[in-house]
Amino acid sequence: MDRAIVIGGGLAGLAATAALAGEGLPVDLFEARGFLGGRASSYPAGGDGGAQVIDNCQHVLLRCCVNLLDFYRRLGAERHIRFHREFYFLEPGGRVSPLRAGPLPAPLHFSGSFPGLRFLGWRDKLSITRALLALKAERGRADLDRVTMLDWLREKRQTPRAIARFWSPVLVSAINEELGRMAASHGFQVFWLGFLASTRGYEMGLPDVPLGELYGLERWRRFPAARLHLRAPVERVIVEDGAARGVVAGGVRHDARAVICALPFERAGALVPELGLELGAFEHSPITGIHLWFDRPVTRLPHGALLDRTIQWFFDKQGGRYLQVVVSASRSLVNLPREEVITLARRELAEFLPEVKDARIERAHVVKEVRATFSARPGLEALRPPARTAVRGLLLAGDWTRSGWPATMEGAVRSGYLAAEAAAEALGAPRRFLLPDIA
Repeated sequence: MDRAIVIGGGLAGLAATAALAGEGLPVDLFEARGFLGGRASSYPAGGDGGAQVIDNCQHVLLRCCVNLLDFYRRLGAERHIRFHREFYFLEPGGRVSPLRAGPLPAPLHFSGSFPGLRFLGWRDKLSITRALLALKAERGRADLDRVTMLDWLREKRQTPRAIARFWSPVLVSAINEELGRMAASHGFQVFWLGFLASTRGYEMGLPDVPLGELYGLERWRRFPAARLHLRAPVERVIVEDGAARGVVAGGVRHDARAVICALPFERAGALVPELGLELGAFEHSPITGIHLWFDRPVTRLPHGALLDRTIQWFFDKQGGRYLQVVVSASRSLVNLPREEVITLARRELAEFLPEVKDARIERAHVVKEVRATFSARPGLEALRPPARTAVRGLLLAGDWTRSGWPATMEGAVRSGYLAAEAAAEALGAPRRFLLPDIA
């Protein structure tokens, strides 16, 4: 009975489990599928060239994601994150503009490379500078969750090119939503913590192994207090006398003093109807990942933001021959047939990387995560539930809960840590797991 139960093996559930078990607090994790990671997972993709383990989509973190990095440290996986100090912006035709921090302190650390961004004109850069100063000054503005980021940018007289080529490539990928559907509060947070608050918060971290290796089963051997149950869907949460008492999985009752439900919002409401969660306002935003294997190297760049086209970013996964192309908020691709998605990706990619024109695609794979994240629309923040609920010992976690962050990997881990803090208190062993954002 003096243990916690976590339902769901996505990042939120894994973070809660690692936090509790790392303190020696007994915890059981139940995951319906046969692998861990949820929407941030990897699997073998077959083909004529044989099976290869791929990620469902390229997951990127910034160095300002302090809780996600702490989670990787707990698992001993931090050495597999490679940080890049340059962002490469590519125009159609192939011209590259790098953005990197210089020696000046924040928020002036980009003053050396920002003037050299050739894909922007001087009017664009002046408008961006004006907006960044306003962003710093208006962080406490009361209506940021009621207006879209696009509304705010237009209010600050941003040029169309500045919006399309600077604000959109960063924010649409970070929040997985279009600027016209994204609450300004989320855009503020990304730019403040990632680009203005510190000199290194913007650095891009990419795993050098498949996601499944970052938190696979072998990582959990260091947590003897944790028991993982795969292919073990929870059928219901046991609530007695206004308190969570455990769960039923496979027809068997498992008692616990604290239960953390770390399921996506579309499943959490049905599993815990006692909470009466009002989730009708929540909707999904999709991400599409396109994996392309070429017969020769087509780039020497490790990654690139692709301007003015449907495809938004590419990431080199294997010496320039295997690229993963990412389209965030990819509603236009959801119903497009696989072959048309591949044709679109190749055609547009060739506009930025000339070598693609003469290269042959040996293999291709398309992953459409239709339920990748919740849509971070204005007015939704007040509806995101906190970790603690009206049922004693029943806690919520997930990137859709009130974590203080948007629907990102950092947000998921933060939610897991918040739920773990409440669970530890219920177990009579109060702990603090959540790390504060960088100053």
